[in-house]
Amino acid sequence: VQLQASGGGLVQTGESLTLSCAVSGRTGSIYAMGWFRQAPGKEREFVAAITSSGRSTTYADSVKGRFTISRDNAKNTVYLQMNSLKPEDTAVYYCAARTGLVPTDRAPAYDYWGPGTLVTVSS
Repeated sequence: VQLQASGGGLVQTGESLTLSCAVSGRTGSIYAMGWFRQAPGKEREFVAAITSSGRSTTYADSVKGRFTISRDNAKNTVYLQMNSLKPEDTAVYYCAARTGLVPTDRAPAYDYWGPGTLVTVSS
């Protein structure tokens, strides 16, 4: 399974950005997917996750109400819609997949990781 995140960039405070994660290899629809981020000098942290069906999602408190995770299994792609961005959202964002149906906020539970995409929010 290969994951490729894209869509990062430089935005201003309050603006929006959508990240995409393309899944290739084995069928993407069987995996629960997650987004994590790592800011400079900080540990990787959970952002959001979604079940394989897409019917259930979970979010970190810091992004709840601002970010939305979704997936299009026909396209083997997972999205992270980020609204009302803040400077503290600046980080490298990673998508991850696990060989299970249930999403989790625990990074070690994910089996596959893609290279990150940088999101920079200027004040």
